[in-house]
Amino acid sequence: MSPRPKIGLDLMAILDAAGGIADQQGMQEVTLANLAKKLGIRPPSLYNHFDGLPGLRKKLAIYGIDMLYGEMADAAIGVSGTEAVLAISKAYVNFARKHPGMYEATLFAPDPEDEEVQQAGAKIVDLSVRILHAYHLEGDLALHGVRGLRSILHGFSALEQKGGFKMALDLDESLSIILKAFLAGMEKEGVS
Repeated sequence: MSPRPKIGLDLMAILDAAGGIADQQGMQEVTLANLAKKLGIRPPSLYNHFDGLPGLRKKLAIYGIDMLYGEMADAAIGVSGTEAVLAISKAYVNFARKHPGMYEATLFAPDPEDEEVQQAGAKIVDLSVRILHAYHLEGDLALHGVRGLRSILHGFSALEQKGGFKMALDLDESLSIILKAFLAGMEKEGVS
């Protein structure tokens, strides 16, 4: 007997279910068959919401980027300077910790050059540029700063997820020290 479709199933419910699969089992398990099974529907019903697996991955990437942006933006409220950079950075790393599959989805878009994916990512870049403005970074230098910050945060998150930090040191303290060293360098760049 085939599963009965759920009435009122919308794209957000589908993406939540796909994100749950990604977080619990990894992005490789986010397939149309697995998603349909979790939702209790037939796989062809998913085509009403996106175009196959590439369409699902694109929507999931945008959804994940939007979630990450929301966490970072919330962390930035009421803080500035170093405190703001540390707050958004901690939000970024905590998102990767809490949602490892959704974090992976943010990097897994079938076409990272896609306009919708670019627009979603631009919000994070704009937020980061505004926060790094306290370090007098303008134009291309600000974008280099955003790249540096993202490299630190992604590298830290990826190493942590793969069990790369085995020493008995507090991970959040390590992240804070790394970020403060980066910011000291960016501050020198911004005023030179």
